[in-house]
Amino acid sequence: MKLSPFLSIALLVAVTSAGRAQQPVLPEGVTIWPQGMPPHGIKQKDDYGNHILSVSHREKSGVVELHETKEDVMIVRSGEATLIVGGRGTNMHPSAPKEQQGTNIEDGVSRHVSAGDVIHIPANTAHQFLLEPGKQITYTLVKIVNR
Repeated sequence: MKLSPFLSIALLVAVTSAGRAQQPVLPEGVTIWPQGMPPHGIKQKDDYGNHILSVSHREKSGVVELHETKEDVMIVRSGEATLIVGGRGTNMHPSAPKEQQGTNIEDGVSRHVSAGDVIHIPANTAHQFLLEPGKQITYTLVKIVNR
């Protein structure tokens, strides 16, 4: 007997759901991102007041960033890039309150980063990811807010 595509999907969902136990509700403030991915997709940012949690994915080089009151902690999940840090950002301009962006970094230090690397960038430190054509990088980002 051949099932319609709709009925096949409905059966698959029912069988998959039946095998899962009902999960207890987590205490207030506890968040779990299964497999490191926000439940509502890569655009989701969770702001906890003193830190912000997100996932970033780049397929091309980024702009220079400088956060006056936030530190960045990045955990590279996949891909690779060159990270330029320190030095002076050129053509810097405000992009949001206490945030600046620019075009490149003069006198910075460059390091190759790849999956598994953990990066900490203090507040007031210019930083930029440069990607070679065809490369990508995905990283979990924790922004620590220093008010």
